[in-house]
Amino acid sequence: MSLEHREEGIKPWRIPYMDYELYPPAGIEAKAEICAGVRLRLRTNSTEAVVSFAPLADAAAMDCVAGGELCQTLSLPAGATEALFSGLSAGTKDLEIWLPQNIGMTVTGIRIDAHAVGVPLPDTRPRWITYGSSITQCVGASSPSRTWPAIAAEACGFSLTNLGFSGNCHMEPMIGRLIRDLPADFISICAGVNIYGAGTLSPRMFKPLLIGLLETIRDKHRETPLLVISPIYGTVRETQLNSLGFTLPMMREAIRETVELLRERGDRQLYYQDGLNWLGPEDEVFLTDGLHPGPEGYELLGRRFRDLHEFAFRVEHRFAE
Repeated sequence: MSLEHREEGIKPWRIPYMDYELYPPAGIEAKAEICAGVRLRLRTNSTEAVVSFAPLADAAAMDCVAGGELCQTLSLPAGATEALFSGLSAGTKDLEIWLPQNIGMTVTGIRIDAHAVGVPLPDTRPRWITYGSSITQCVGASSPSRTWPAIAAEACGFSLTNLGFSGNCHMEPMIGRLIRDLPADFISICAGVNIYGAGTLSPRMFKPLLIGLLETIRDKHRETPLLVISPIYGTVRETQLNSLGFTLPMMREAIRETVELLRERGDRQLYYQDGLNWLGPEDEVFLTDGLHPGPEGYELLGRRFRDLHEFAFRVEHRFAE
């Protein structure tokens, strides 16, 4: 969303960092500085690329993708200041270097071979914004390019903006304004599970806040395909009432009814997807703690996204024509 130019380097943010105070608490509980979905893109004939950064606060992984194919994953310890991707293929190629999906970082430089050429590579693919919880941020994925949004974006030919905030998908009004003001060709929202877990919205207020979020986005995205996905399977959360009397099935029904209401009012580019059709009770083996998928689960979600949401490919084909 923004780049903060610091004395030591450049720090990417998933909110406008100059409006940090407007995203309480502490920049969406410090999740807005995490680099989920953030990547460096360049076209180069170098056989290596070195990214330097301020010391990492925690262990993390970084990926180098060449021509759409993952060619190297680096596991970096806390305190690391450099990621060296070596042994890259000869000749000119398009590189994407994916920053960690579990921590923030300040990039201090990038180096290539002494006699190589490297130029920034704009991303001209249709823009996809996805908003959600830890299941969208995907800390438990094997590496940053193996999160389900990254896998789905590559399969669909989309340029990804990942607004997954672990523990913090509560449909805040400022997030609706943020998505509204961004360029987008496709938008998806995975809502509900954090609201259930934290008890932030009652059954009385859930629908009104969801309507407000969707209508805010529609202020500037009247015809943009907008997909609302209800929670995936959540084991005990399917039957256990939370502190405000909600279960995940109740949330799914509220989301379905809201999308149906807005479609009846003329929003024909608004779509609903039942999360159980994406990852259901038969897939419980892919959950590590009864809620979060592990690496194989995120791979599965990424692969299934294309199959489940055929309209997303109508968007892709529209831009290809």
